[in-house]
Amino acid sequence: MLRSLRKTAAMLLLMLLVLVGTSFTGPNQAAAAGALELYTPYLEWSAAPGETVSYSIDMINHGTSTSSANLSLDSASADWKYNLTAGGREISRVAVKAGDTQTINLQLEVPLKINKGRYNFRLNADDTSLPLVINVSEQGTFKSELSVDQANMEGHSDSTFTYSAVLKNRTSQKQTYALSAQAEQGWDVRFNADSSSVTSVEIEPNTDKTISIQVKPSEQVKAGSYKIPITATSGESNAQATLEAVVTGTYNMQFTTTNDLLSADIKAGGERKLNFVVNNTGSAELQDLSFTSNAPTDWEVSFEPSSITSIAPGESKQVTATIKSSDKSLAGDYVVSLTASSANKSSSADLRITVKSSVLWGWIGVIIILAVCAAIYYLFRKFGRR
Repeated sequence: MLRSLRKTAAMLLLMLLVLVGTSFTGPNQAAAAGALELYTPYLEWSAAPGETVSYSIDMINHGTSTSSANLSLDSASADWKYNLTAGGREISRVAVKAGDTQTINLQLEVPLKINKGRYNFRLNADDTSLPLVINVSEQGTFKSELSVDQANMEGHSDSTFTYSAVLKNRTSQKQTYALSAQAEQGWDVRFNADSSSVTSVEIEPNTDKTISIQVKPSEQVKAGSYKIPITATSGESNAQATLEAVVTGTYNMQFTTTNDLLSADIKAGGERKLNFVVNNTGSAELQDLSFTSNAPTDWEVSFEPSSITSIAPGESKQVTATIKSSDKSLAGDYVVSLTASSANKSSSADLRITVKSSVLWGWIGVIIILAVCAAIYYLFRKFGRR
């Protein structure tokens, strides 16, 4: 019985010692473990694939002495890349004075190839952790994209169709894209980027570049709708788009004399009328035709009619050009250029005009010569016998 009482007393004494030890050591250990706190006001962000999310995180020391901790991030997947920085440099361990705060920056890069959804992370500072969430707002891609602002354009055969395209590199590496077009024979397709004509472009990861595409139809193109496939190809991926050019018709005209002769005679100071014909040899209507001339100095050129409202395809209309030379023109050949112009097409005719001396002056010269001869003869008869 006495032995049993002693055993019970010993156990009670041991339990008392344990409780006393806990009362002295427990609070200090808890204070040490909870001295550091990680804080950021924004715990959950929304982001798109390829974006970088930045957190500014405070590490607060609530203890009575300097505390330090190793930093690490538990990420949702190895595809996520992150950086921990402070003072412009990468860090992995931080020390904080008692009652002080240190700010660290966490940057999380959303992968390009990722599913839409909610992703959890945990920033650790030894035993202290901070839960973070990123909501990926859309399904990610790992490819190249080529989009055109306005893929369909309309114009006549002499038009230059200009398209604006955006080439996006949604891969994780810098890409060099070769640019090509599959157009009809005779069509001219040119690519421009950064104000220069190019055949290829370089694009950094998850960035884009604006490309201007200029398309000029062939001279023999017929009215209709034409598809032009465009391709941007790199070693890892490629992107396609299709342009459409709607050609409303061809504009062409012929401007010449009614007898196809481009030469004429005129006297100095004289006037000459020449009949011209304007033929619409295209497939589109010619509108608002006007006439101009380029003639020697002091020459005058007028047209009747001075303008033509329209000429339908396959039709022709006549116009009379009146050419008046300068009365000071010397004998010889002169060039007079006449032009018929519409809003979409023009045509010129170069005339060789020969100026001839006046017949009157020829007869006056003959009379003068005869008068001189008669005067010499008279003088010879009158004074020759003396």
